[in-house]
Amino acid sequence: MVKKTFFQKKEFLFSLIAIVVVILDQLTKYLVLKFQPYFGFRYLKITFIKNTGAGFGILKDNALLLGIVSLMVAVLVIVYYKKIPTEKIPQILFAVFLGGVVGNLLDRFFRGYVIDFINLSFWPAFNIADSALSIAVVGLVIYSIKEELKEKKKNRHHIK
Repeated sequence: MVKKTFFQKKEFLFSLIAIVVVILDQLTKYLVLKFQPYFGFRYLKITFIKNTGAGFGILKDNALLLGIVSLMVAVLVIVYYKKIPTEKIPQILFAVFLGGVVGNLLDRFFRGYVIDFINLSFWPAFNIADSALSIAVVGLVIYSIKEELKEKKKNRHHIK
């Protein structure tokens, strides 16, 4: 039996996705911080915003607390990695989730605030990490519902 190297394992894809999300998040935040743009269209503006709280303005001025919570969440995802289903979809979604958590965690610990810059007129400003978190959570909820429905269907067939 040939042992797989790290680059052949699912852990590599997981790590790569999480790292890419963090890099994209931090790169876009760096560019926004450096150039502090303000431009956009009717419903979309790119602008520099310091967010000292969490989403929707909750827990304002609690970057340290939110940073500690983010660190705990990131550690939990890593520690319980082996419990994540091995299918590609949950692996990808948890990796995207971890990348989002770490992206905002870095801001909170190194800046004391999160840089938000995507400003929709009908939604609070957000960033790449926030987008990654939202996509991952919605995807994981849909995945969980589908898995639960599959399991119920399977159990009904066994009962007959």
